[in-house]
Amino acid sequence: MPLPFPFIVGCDLAGTVVEVGHSVTRFEPGDRVWGSNQGLLGRQGTFAEFCAIDECWLYPTPDGVGDEHAAAVALVGITARLGLARDARLQKGETIFVNGGSGGVGSTVVQMAKAVGARVIATAGSDRKVELCRKLGADFVINYKTQNLETELKRIAPAGVNVWWETLREPNFDLAVGALAARGRMIVMAGREARPPFPVGPFYVKGCSLHGFVMFMATPEEQQDCAEQINRWLVEGKLKANIDRVLPLSQTAAAHRLQEESTIGKTGALSGKIVLKP
Repeated sequence: MPLPFPFIVGCDLAGTVVEVGHSVTRFEPGDRVWGSNQGLLGRQGTFAEFCAIDECWLYPTPDGVGDEHAAAVALVGITARLGLARDARLQKGETIFVNGGSGGVGSTVVQMAKAVGARVIATAGSDRKVELCRKLGADFVINYKTQNLETELKRIAPAGVNVWWETLREPNFDLAVGALAARGRMIVMAGREARPPFPVGPFYVKGCSLHGFVMFMATPEEQQDCAEQINRWLVEGKLKANIDRVLPLSQTAAAHRLQEESTIGKTGALSGKIVLKP
């Protein structure tokens, strides 16, 4: 996608409106807002002291919700809500498996799935992350470093899972398809360069479906609907941002290195979002 130059990085934000354009109708100076979708498709990013943003990408911040939490829940919240409601169509009483339940998106999916009444199985790679998943509401947590994932899934969900939410860049489709129930749905939202093998036969005979998406391709109206539900859950205490650490804006480069090491480098050093504060 085109990048303006000089380019400001950053996608999410939360803060207070300082000025509005003459055609703005939804907000006025002094309003607290949060949003995402910046630094994309030619738009400038958010890692700055001030940002100029179209009102269609902003949402009111509820009273009692801090800016740090609103910013941390923005992209992961909209991503999780789009995938669960629009694509997976997760229903109350269904079983969902979240592969990576302690990360930014995964921890949000766990909370939202519980909020709609689903049975949640999650994975984590350490005792500390296992406990975090439990606190977020997961009914079962599998430590993939000390337990056999396939064996545990068969024990917990012998009939299969209705939804498999994949956060990893290189999905194991053989494992996932084998664990899906009839007419199960799988969500993938990472791994642009990934080209893993796919078991077509077992997949289609079960009548399963595969949904891939990136949140910034959703329409402003779709994202607005997500934001409204996110705000309701924030107010009700059913959704909380999973923040790993807060750093000053001056450490933006260090934050990116840490993110790259944790995800692409697979160090697993992060278990949540990094928030930058001017």
